[in-house]
Amino acid sequence: MTNPIRNVTPGGSGGAATLMLILSFTGILLLTQALFIVPAGQVGVVTTLGKVSGGSRRPGLNFKIPFVQSVYPFDVRTQVQDEKFSSLTKDLQVIDANATVKYALKPSEAGRVFRTITYSDREVYSKIIKPSLLKALKSVFSQYELVTIASQWSDISELVEKTVSEELSKFDYVDVQALDLTNLKIADEYKAAIEQKQIAEQQLLKAQTEVKIAEQEALRYETLTRSLDDQVLFKLFLDKWDGKTQVVPALPGSKAGTPPVIVGGKR
Repeated sequence: MTNPIRNVTPGGSGGAATLMLILSFTGILLLTQALFIVPAGQVGVVTTLGKVSGGSRRPGLNFKIPFVQSVYPFDVRTQVQDEKFSSLTKDLQVIDANATVKYALKPSEAGRVFRTITYSDREVYSKIIKPSLLKALKSVFSQYELVTIASQWSDISELVEKTVSEELSKFDYVDVQALDLTNLKIADEYKAAIEQKQIAEQQLLKAQTEVKIAEQEALRYETLTRSLDDQVLFKLFLDKWDGKTQVVPALPGSKAGTPPVIVGGKR
């Protein structure tokens, strides 16, 4: 008994269907590998065989070369980071405080950050912001004594923010939008000294104000005294004279020793 043998030629309908299926699957795979979406608030850094190529890709649908190019997302939204720190003052006192930094990675700089600093946006703060922040804090606080820092905390905060911004602008990776210093902690023995200094400064200011007022009053009286000659005094008397007083000052221009004028008298 012979077995029938089924011949399938390559050009048959079954081979064509298989080829079409393979081509369709390959096309879909290539399409999914070529298209990618960058979410809002992020940019995509594209690398070609490990090397950064082109500028940062903006949010939306983007294209890359399948299997050759890769995409690394970087968050460019405003980030808020709280940092506890300790620093020495000019008079070698230790202070503890909190620094809250608001910053954002510049979208145009994501590729440069990837190429020179880090592959992950999670390390932007620790490798870019934090070193400059701590450097600025130590630089500023080392210029002032503890009493000055405690009494001028707001001004010191502004100076730190300015110093951090200037330090980071040298590299131009991020925008520092705000920096707040809070929760200043100092030793109890220095709190009384700070309060005493503030009281002394207020008393000194009060004393200086009183001296200035006294000097102005003295100057006013001195000016008034110089302006009161005989004619002015006689005019002031006439303006106030009630017509009944009998003794009237001597007339301006009279010789020295001229007696006063008697009005309604017997002389």
